[in-house]
Amino acid sequence: MKIQFNTDKNIEGHERLETYFTAELEKSLARFEDKITRFEVHLGDENSAKSGVDDKRCVIEARPAKLQPIAVTAHADSIEKAFFLASDKIKKALTTAFEKQQAH
Repeated sequence: MKIQFNTDKNIEGHERLETYFTAELEKSLARFEDKITRFEVHLGDENSAKSGVDDKRCVIEARPAKLQPIAVTAHADSIEKAFFLASDKIKKALTTAFEKQQAH
């Protein structure tokens, strides 16, 4: 399972975040490891230097084998919160997609 990270120019500490979030994603989505070819994580700050409510964004896209890509988006007041919200969403979306696949 490959995990690719992308950040916009407003996100600092890219390497530290990538290491931490990769470990968290691998741990929380380990049960899908044999069914997913790649995850893409996109982190961004929509308001740049300005502060705002829920202006941090995390998009996680999963590329399941033999299925269309599945993407989720989460907004929060910190990158960490946005990441964990998106992580929960992608886990639920993948569970639903694979359960539907087994039903057919």
